Amino acid sequence: MRAAPTILHLDMDAFFAAAEQASKPSLRGKPVIVGGLGPRGVVSTASYEARRFGVRSAMPMAQARRLCPNAAYLVPRFQLYRTISEQVMQLLGRLSPLVEPLSLDEAFVDLEAGGVAFGSAAAREAGERLRRDIRAVTGLSGSVGLAGSKMLAKIASEQAKPDGLVLIEPGTERGLLAPMPVRILPGVGPATGEHLRRAGMTTVADLAEAGEDELVRLLGKSHGASLYRMAAGHDDRPVVAERDTKSVSVEDTFDVDLHDRVRIMTEVGRLADRCVQRLRASGHSGRTIVLKVRRYDFSTLTRSETLRGPTDDPGVVREAAGRLLDSVDTTGGVRLLGVGVSGLADYTQEDLFAQAAEELAAEGQAAEERGEEEPVGEETPAAAAEAEPVEDPAQRRWLAGHDVTHAEYGPGWVQGSGVGRVTVRFETPTSLVPGRVRTFRVDDPGLEPSEPLPLVETTEPLPLVEKTETETATGMETGIGMEMGMDGKVETVAGAGTPAGQESPLARRPKSRSEGGGPGSGATMSRP
Repeated sequence: MRAAPTILHLDMDAFFAAAEQASKPSLRGKPVIVGGLGPRGVVSTASYEARRFGVRSAMPMAQARRLCPNAAYLVPRFQLYRTISEQVMQLLGRLSPLVEPLSLDEAFVDLEAGGVAFGSAAAREAGERLRRDIRAVTGLSGSVGLAGSKMLAKIASEQAKPDGLVLIEPGTERGLLAPMPVRILPGVGPATGEHLRRAGMTTVADLAEAGEDELVRLLGKSHGASLYRMAAGHDDRPVVAERDTKSVSVEDTFDVDLHDRVRIMTEVGRLADRCVQRLRASGHSGRTIVLKVRRYDFSTLTRSETLRGPTDDPGVVREAAGRLLDSVDTTGGVRLLGVGVSGLADYTQEDLFAQAAEELAAEGQAAEERGEEEPVGEETPAAAAEAEPVEDPAQRRWLAGHDVTHAEYGPGWVQGSGVGRVTVRFETPTSLVPGRVRTFRVDDPGLEPSEPLPLVETTEPLPLVEKTETETATGMETGIGMEMGMDGKVETVAGAGTPAGQESPLARRPKSRSEGGGPGSGATMSRP
């Protein structure tokens, strides 16, 4: 525990929904709900206007529509959210080399390590300056909590919402925590909370009065002792800039149960490719392939296979995932599929790449024996390009909330689509009034998908933080990258504390042993 509130926790306010409101003038001040719009979709983020109707994150979208039928329901735009997150994390990196991202919109910062603050007044000033800079750079608001520990800093940021700052002075922890519900403490989920309630403990004060021995008896030695310390206000967890990743995975829930075995196999292959993309983006490879299948009756099965060495080859991962699927009965239907890779490393086992090549060569030899032409492989890009199908404009999916541009009317966003029509509102983040709405055929040749527009038009560099002599002497700059889980949940990644001029670990692809990767090579692992 620190004697000064120099641990900062930033939490962006209703991040996804706020970004959508900032980019769409017609939605400002109105309820906005972002998430999956299918029958089995869930709410990712709801604006504060929508929360007044009882809508919350992780709620089934069907329930949200019943509670707030007049809200704007939008599909997430992860590219936009990642861009904004990178801007925010860059601002945090200018405060300190110790930045611990928790998600796209949330992070801890050690102000003391950056030489920015050693007392309450300086910490408050750093927090207020950060909020101003975030507003100037992104146009969005964030809530800041300041305390002497991570647990209390996170509690403070929750109290500060929306768009505020709360500082908890060291020495006031017990009085602040006492009346709060036990669920406010880290590690107390629904099951543990219910267990404690049955034992007559509903507030943090109840936990402190029960004593460590009673909590150990109820929850076990490790969990009970840790919970007692936190109930007393003690939390000595440091801010960690980089954490090792244990696994990378993606999964999809389908609107309608899949019964066709060929379709299921196709979806597994597609998920394997997406998983490898995330694996490569994080600079890792992995040895263990994991398949997750949730069947029609909500029973969930997992199968895994460990390879001879780590790989990031999509062919190898697809092949392994396909073998795992062969051992699962999908007769009744499948509602969710997932593919993951664990046992991560920062190098690749080269001989694993030969598996896909050998399979392709075997297919070519068999075709030659039958007198057929050799199948097209990756080494014949011209032929592959000729075989690539031309996109049919009529088959495009116009997702609600996504960006488009029209040859005549300019940039806009999709309000909705169906029965062969798509409705577009033409406005930009800097529009002073809501834009006009027009409807087109889904195959209109003048309508094209487009990239998200920046929320703030500026050519000014990011605000600089006045550095103390300690910070200047270190010569440290930070680069934080973020990734979004393919299941819609956000995940974190690091790269903080990279010396100026040095390449971030996230910028590197996994190296083979022959390229100098692997243990002892000096390569580092970071959280994707």
